[in-house]
Formats: sequence, C-alpha cells, structure tokens
Amino acid sequence: MIETLQISNYALIEKLEVEFDPGFNIITGETGAGKSIILGALGLIMGERADLRTVRDPGRKTVVEAVFSLGGRSDINAMLEEADVDTDPERCILRRELTAKGGSRAFINDTPVNLTVLRDVALRLTDIHSQHQNMLLGNPDYQLSLVDAMADNGGLLEEYTKAYRLYRKALEKYRSTRDMVTRSRNEAEYLGYQLEQLDALNIQAGEQHELERMRDLLANAGQIKEDTAAVLDNLQGSTDICAALQRASERLERMSDIFDSAPELSARLAAAKVEIQDIVETLADFDNSVKANPGELDNIEDRLGRLYSLEAKHHVDSDTELARLRDTLRSQLEAITNSDETLGRLEEEARKAKRQAVMVARTLSERRVAAAEKLAASIVAKATPMGMPNLRCAIELTPGKLTATGMDSVQMMVAFNKNQPPMPVGKTASGGESSRVMLAVKAIVAEKMQLGTLIFDEVDTGVSGDIANRMGLMMAQLARNAQVITITHLPQVAARGSRHLKVYKHDDETSTMTEVSLLDREARERELALMLSGDADSQTALETARALLDERQ
Repeated sequence: MIETLQISNYALIEKLEVEFDPGFNIITGETGAGKSIILGALGLIMGERADLRTVRDPGRKTVVEAVFSLGGRSDINAMLEEADVDTDPERCILRRELTAKGGSRAFINDTPVNLTVLRDVALRLTDIHSQHQNMLLGNPDYQLSLVDAMADNGGLLEEYTKAYRLYRKALEKYRSTRDMVTRSRNEAEYLGYQLEQLDALNIQAGEQHELERMRDLLANAGQIKEDTAAVLDNLQGSTDICAALQRASERLERMSDIFDSAPELSARLAAAKVEIQDIVETLADFDNSVKANPGELDNIEDRLGRLYSLEAKHHVDSDTELARLRDTLRSQLEAITNSDETLGRLEEEARKAKRQAVMVARTLSERRVAAAEKLAASIVAKATPMGMPNLRCAIELTPGKLTATGMDSVQMMVAFNKNQPPMPVGKTASGGESSRVMLAVKAIVAEKMQLGTLIFDEVDTGVSGDIANRMGLMMAQLARNAQVITITHLPQVAARGSRHLKVYKHDDETSTMTEVSLLDREARERELALMLSGDADSQTALETARALLDERQ
C-alpha cells in the first residue's frame, strides 16, 4: 500500500506530502481544485508518459515520490533483485524526476531504473481506475485478461507465449527461406554463369600480387639488367673490393703485436668480405634470372586483365575477394540444389512448434471456459447489491486461429433489465451501469491479483442516492483486504472512508497552488454537508452528514 506521496514543482503543486491510511481513503474537492493533478502525479509513478507542461518552475526539477509498504510481498523484491535494484523487505520507494527540457529519470529505492522496470513494479503494487477505463469493459482484450486473471493463467500464459514465439520464429524462418529459394531458383542460371567465369579463371588467392611483381620485372628487364651489371662492376671491377678487404685483413693480422684492436678489426673485415661476396652472388643469380621475354609478359598482362575485369564486374578489390565470391556462389547453388530437403526440414520444425503452441492454447481454452462462467457469476454477485437486481452476465468464448493470446476470442454479454436480451456490454451499458460493473470487476481482480492499492477516480460517476451508498459500501468492503483511494463527488461514498482528504486551491499574491488537508470529524461533517447541499452551514445537511458518518461506525 501507499504510505506517503510527495509531490514538488508539479502543475499547481509547489510542495505537497500526503499520508494515506491502510484502509479506505477519500479525496474530495471542488471541480478544478486539483484532484486530477494528484492522480496525474501518481500516473508518473506508474510509468506514464510525462507532459512537460506540468513542470511548474522550469528552473527546478519536478519530483514525485511514493513510499509503498510491501507487507511481505516477496514477488516485488524478486523483481527488484532481477533488475539489480537494492531491496528492503518492508518498503519500496518509487520516484520520478522531470525537467522542463525533457529530461526524465526513474528510481526505485534510489537506484536508477528504466521506465519499463518502474512500470512493471508499480503495476504489481497498485491499480489506477480512471473514468475513461469504463470503456475497457467493451474491449475484448481486456475481457480476456479478466478471464485469465480469474483462471490464474499467469504461468500458463507465459508458457504459451514462449511456445507461440517459437512457432512464429520457426514459421518466419521457413517462409523467408522459401522466398529466398524461390528467388534463388529464378537466379540460378545467372549464378551458374558467374560461377563458370570464376572457375574458368582458376583463381588462386594471392596470385595477383605475384603477377603484378613479375609484370613489373619483365616490363623493365633491360633497365634492371643494366643496373645490376653496374652494381656488380662496382663490386668486382678494376678495384676488386673483396680482394682489397682480404689484403687489409692480412695486414691487420701482422699488426696484432703492436695494435691491440687489430685482431678484432681483421675479423670484422673478413666478415664484411663474406657479406659482400654473398651480395655479389645474389645479384649474379638475379641477373641470370632476368631475361626479356615478351611472350611471358603478354601472358601475365592477359591474366591480370581478366582478373581486373572480373573484379570490376563484381565490385571487389582483389583476387582474394573474387575467390571468396566464387565459394559463396558455389554454396548458393548447392543450397538451391538441396533446397527441397532444407525446406522440408524447416516446414516440419514449424509444424512441430505449432502443434506445441496449439496444445498449450487448448489447455488455456479449457481453463478459460471454466473461469468465464465463474467470472460472470462473480460479476453478477458483486454488482447486484449495487442496485442491479436484474443483471445477467455471460462471457462467451469462441475458438479461432492462433494469436499472441491463444485461440480464443471473447465477448461479455449483459442484460440489465427483465426480458432484455443479452447484448455486448459496450453497446448496452449506461455510464452508471458501466461504473458499477467495473467496480465489481475491480473487486474481483483485486482479490485474484492481491493488489496492495486500488485507486478509483470518480468510478461512481452517473449514480446517486441508494446506489451511491451501495457503491461506497462495496469500496469499504474492498478496503478490508486492500488499500483503497477514491476520488469522489458523492457524499454517500465519502462518508464510508476511514481517512478523508480535501483538495483545495490556495491563492497568494503571485500564484495559485493546490493544497491537501486531512479532515477531522467536524471538518468532514462540513465537507459532506457542502457536498449534499452546497452549503456547509446547512443544519439539515449537517445532520445528514453526521448520520452518514455514524452509519460508517
């Protein structure tokens, strides 16, 4: 349940802290006083989209913080642990911060979280029912969710969702492969032609570099031989460097008795002689290998030309990429050749996944059929005391094709009057009737889902008199097992609360602000008298107000 709600810099609220009772909390106030503002702040905690226009002072953050008592809710702490959020076995603090520039941050127990985590946790803690939600009664998806809640289908729905996703994934893989194979078969002839060209060239990855080197060598053979001969002449010509080094080395050896470094220098000269001899031999071998060969040069130029042409055609930069393309084309053609076998395997996998999904869906359907009957009976049982003695309700399930929620479509049929044929609830219910049916539904959902807090925003719209009193009694009964917070204009409902909060506007010299005050017994009497007659000082209204409050006792 919500222990406290703190709001700052939000719409007409400068700073506000509200404490709630564990039981039945009433919020009243004149139209425009700011009751919807408080509900909007609670919506931020629920992860709803922020309206930046609600930031009161653009120079400061808007902060909404709610402290929830967990009351042994281990499921909440399990969710928090999974999201890597610090936990407290007793309390959970949800906070939302907004800036006028569009910044939005969410926190749980002072740990930053994304809105999805905030929303998931908040939805486990509280349920907000606003006036427009009465329209949900006519929504088949909402009706199906009610049936599933009555059937305790949470775990089975998770199982079905997994099975359905596997089926859709397998089906999509089969369809995409089938489409690819169809396209590939149409392109097979062209792919084969491309592969023939590549195979005919017998590409060897890395050969292009060697061919380019040989081309450059042959194309410049004359100049290369001239340069090589010149180098050899410098090393072996009139001044034979190797012979000179040999003579110098011998002279140094004779000087060893008088020059300490002579042996070392002699050895170094000998080594230089060996190195130069090796250079000469290498150059000589290279010179012998270089021969002008126009025929070979033509062959190399032709080979390179064919490589360059295919690279340009296929938009690649090297023979290595051409080789890779060749292997890819071969794999594609092999896949086309073996496509029937592949498609057969993928089709069987999709059928197997579908059979599994259908099996779980049928179990869901069986449980839904039984739960639908119970739900309809429960709605009648809870709504009848609220002035609906002739209410009849039936929830019809129709099997169909597989969808994300199973194989069932649902339609809630109701009749509010004698001799009236049942009709879809969205087409036959008035505003007051929808409110009462929805209140009955919320009572059932609260029992099944163990919600800690239920918030009603004028769920009693369209009713009055004894019906209003009965709806107030229903909400008071709900408050025995869950915290209930109700925004209402009806004194019959307001008198049932264990705590009464009044929302009002306060004007100073510069601004208008929304405030909330906790009403004591006397103040409650005056507020109820005002709601009854429009005059808080009316003695008749005050007496009626006292009677309503005494009846609650």
